[in-house]
Amino acid sequence: MSVDGESISMPVAVVACVAMAIFYVLILYAPTVILRLPEASSFSDFIIRRFICAAISTVASLIFTASLLPIKAWEASYVLGVFGIRRDHLWQGVLYPLLLTSLVYAGSLVLKLLLLLKSWKEDGGGCSSFNNIKSFVQTIPAWILTGASNISLWRNLVVAPLTEELVFRACMIPLLLCAGFRIYSAIFLCPILFSLAHLNHFREMYIRHNRSYLKASLIVGLQLGYTVVFGAYASFLFIRTGHLAAPLFAHVFCNYMGLPALYARGKGLVSAAFLFGVVGFVLLLFPLTKPLMYNDRTNDCPCWLGYCLWN
Repeated sequence: MSVDGESISMPVAVVACVAMAIFYVLILYAPTVILRLPEASSFSDFIIRRFICAAISTVASLIFTASLLPIKAWEASYVLGVFGIRRDHLWQGVLYPLLLTSLVYAGSLVLKLLLLLKSWKEDGGGCSSFNNIKSFVQTIPAWILTGASNISLWRNLVVAPLTEELVFRACMIPLLLCAGFRIYSAIFLCPILFSLAHLNHFREMYIRHNRSYLKASLIVGLQLGYTVVFGAYASFLFIRTGHLAAPLFAHVFCNYMGLPALYARGKGLVSAAFLFGVVGFVLLLFPLTKPLMYNDRTNDCPCWLGYCLWN
């Protein structure tokens, strides 16, 4: 990556990141507050409006970030590479982080397997279960079509992960690293902004869903805590691998799975699997995210593209 001799100052980088986080949230209310459009007539219309707002915010953040970074070479591959959008080592950027993330959900996966075996036994096994499996396989095309038309699935598994990773990882981390922040400072600063971007959920819980102030606070507090932890992990993946695909697919997987299953009544195997998975996650966190596994060279710098050397 070719850059000029000047780097971004730390205050500028922080202000830029805060501005992008605020813009990402506030633009969601632009249709009714700024444009004075009537309230959405349906849930689908409401979510589609938010899709459009999130897309505008994301594109604006990418352009804004590119204008601030001291990039000298503007070839498409270089610019996209700054944001972690790369084709090289792509399968490593998807597979290894996904396997690593799945270890945290070992308890959840074992629980699903136990429930599947229980269903198989209740059906008597044998031909009956084979027929059930055959019937399930035959319904997959219809299930895919149903999922494709489910606006909530699009939000949780496509639009939200993609736009959030582009803004809170692909845009913010290069700015912070280029400004001279230490890697671990960037890893823990981005999740704070990432969690603040979810504060709008309190308004929805309290007003739209008519929850009590205490209950809404507890729910949103739990969400914020989870987003801080996940945000730190996603930032770690992005910096270590240099691939946007790494945190993106981990984000999609976590959104699909929900909170990890720590235990299940009468099923000690679930708790054992969870503990085993956590231990495996800790042991494999650094080996499975070794930068040289995802890049041909790292320029003697612990983060890809030499961001640590820009300043």
